[in-house]
Amino acid sequence: MASLSSVLPSASPSRGIRLLARFGFAAKGVVYLTMGILALLAATGTQGGKTTDKQQAVQAIQDLPLGRFLLGLIAFGLAGYVIWRFTQALRDTESKGSGAKGLAKRLGYAGSGLVYVALAFYAGKAAWQNTAVAGSGGGGDAKQSAVATLLAQPFGQWLVAGIGLVIIGTGLYQIWHAYSGKFAEHVNASSLTAQQQQLVFRTGQVGYTARGIVMALVGYFFVQAARSSNARQVSDTEGAFDLLSAMGPAVLGIVAVGLMAYGLYMLVQAKYPVLHGV
Repeated sequence: MASLSSVLPSASPSRGIRLLARFGFAAKGVVYLTMGILALLAATGTQGGKTTDKQQAVQAIQDLPLGRFLLGLIAFGLAGYVIWRFTQALRDTESKGSGAKGLAKRLGYAGSGLVYVALAFYAGKAAWQNTAVAGSGGGGDAKQSAVATLLAQPFGQWLVAGIGLVIIGTGLYQIWHAYSGKFAEHVNASSLTAQQQQLVFRTGQVGYTARGIVMALVGYFFVQAARSSNARQVSDTEGAFDLLSAMGPAVLGIVAVGLMAYGLYMLVQAKYPVLHGV
């Protein structure tokens, strides 16, 4: 049986997709930078600081001077990120192959793209109509409603617990990814000095670690929802920040700085990408 890759056109993706991917990395970086900055301000007790999820971070961008224009760029960039992730999955641009492990990796690329579909849509809608991002989606309530629906199904608690464990596993993988050093291949170091390469590497380590911690906490909320059969236990990045804040402002501050580092690392990828097959 022919593989999915073999029935797709063999030509490399266009220069337009290359540009979309770079816009995507930049947009993702700005969102994470905003989340980290707001959380750091909250940790230090600075006015205007707050713990946010991605959607609320985009709302904060909209509230800036020229925010509607910036939001339009963010929406365009996130759409580009989604397109690139699906290109990676369908065209196998990273040469992962069609074996079980390769297909799992490629499904992961598609899943990563799906995560940002709604955010790109809400950001674009808010920029076009000049309406609040938070009012467009109600992401937290929607997530809890979806979990409540799952919990009402036969074996629903097991399904929700399974989702939580997958999210926890993904978070732990992010931390492993940070210290395996494999992420370094995603930056074209040929045009960077050795000192710059080291700085980028350390920034990526800190960023992936912080992102992994937040993802693991989000997965923990799903497991708790399954154990108690209560969808209100489910929370998102904002809930993870609140839990970290309860451990002390220093804990929240450290993770906030880590997410800022992840945002900076995404911006480096936007400038020096290794986009195989483009």
